[in-house]
Amino acid sequence: MASRTLIAATGSLLLLFNASAFAAWTGHGTAYTAHGTYNGAHYASCGGGSCTHAGGVAGPYGGLATNTGTVTRTAPGQFSNAGTATGPNGRSVQHDGSTSCAGGTCSHSGDMTGSGGRSATTDGSVTREAPGQYTSSDSVTAANGNTYNHSASTACAGNTCNRSGTVTGSNGGTVTHAGSATQVSSGVVTTGGGTTVVHGGTVTTGSTVVVGAAPVAYVPPPPPVTVVAAVPPATPVAPPPPPPGVVYVAPPAPAVVVTTKAPPPVYIAPRPVYVAAPRPVVWVPAHWVGRVYVPAHWA
Repeated sequence: MASRTLIAATGSLLLLFNASAFAAWTGHGTAYTAHGTYNGAHYASCGGGSCTHAGGVAGPYGGLATNTGTVTRTAPGQFSNAGTATGPNGRSVQHDGSTSCAGGTCSHSGDMTGSGGRSATTDGSVTREAPGQYTSSDSVTAANGNTYNHSASTACAGNTCNRSGTVTGSNGGTVTHAGSATQVSSGVVTTGGGTTVVHGGTVTTGSTVVVGAAPVAYVPPPPPVTVVAAVPPATPVAPPPPPPGVVYVAPPAPAVVVTTKAPPPVYIAPRPVYVAAPRPVVWVPAHWVGRVYVPAHWA
């Protein structure tokens, strides 16, 4: 992993020499290894002093690794970068750094921090030796103290650039890589014949990069402005006063007729009425009840 990161960091240094010449580019490539085929793709665009990139590699068993980041020009010859790399297991590495260019040499330093808090540092440079001739050297120091050194050279002539390099670990093991890039037409660059030798095994790679203008975002024009003239409120006009000697009598208020709707008929169920049978009438003559006189009456 460290060697791969180191190679990627060196490629970023070379990119700084040419990023200003392109507005946007896309690429895709394939690596054929003893463990299967790996397919990758990436996209980058520049604008406003910054270049943003995103890419990913899919393995033969469905695993996906991604890398995103941004390089920003902070001053003439000064750049800063930051990004995130995520492996197929979901673990991520945060990387950032700074680059300074002067006198044909760009020097870079940075650090990487993993999900578990462990970190590694990088340090390197790229130098333009002559027209079309570049050399680079850098190193990565892992969290356990192991150091990996990388050196490479690039030579460009006509439409083709050839590059080769070697990575050497703390235990003396080496990884070599070589490849070429050719511009086959305006805005199209292909790489072929690239090889990386790891523990005696060879990895063959090839890719295509398409360079074009950055996509232009459509900004709709602002909506037309509608000007509405303010209407002054109406001024109440009092009726003219009556002429002298004339008494003004206000007309009577209109009569208000209120009509009510008759309520709907209510049905009342009939109920039986009890009529008591007549009883016989008896004439009672006047008489005394004790000391009380009761006159004659019907009972």
